[in-house]
Amino acid sequence: MVIPGKKKGETTFVCRLTPEPKKVCLVGDFNRWNPTKKRMVRSKDGSFRARVSLAPGRHEYKFVADGIWTTDPDAESNVVNGHGTLNSVVVVQ
Repeated sequence: MVIPGKKKGETTFVCRLTPEPKKVCLVGDFNRWNPTKKRMVRSKDGSFRARVSLAPGRHEYKFVADGIWTTDPDAESNVVNGHGTLNSVVVVQ
């Protein structure tokens, strides 16, 4: 799930997976798909969250949960990537 922030481009990514992972990182075209660049923080509700500032436009992303790359089950849309798997998509206004 993606939640727009109050500031322009500020975006909060929320990861809810079952079973609940121990560690989740956010990867995407905005951080060169680096699986160690943006670790998400566990919230009291058990979800993982990360806030990033994104330029306006379309961005592809995934979650890396305990080393397993996965799409966002709550994403508005997904697209096929160059590896034949899916990436989740967020559009920032």
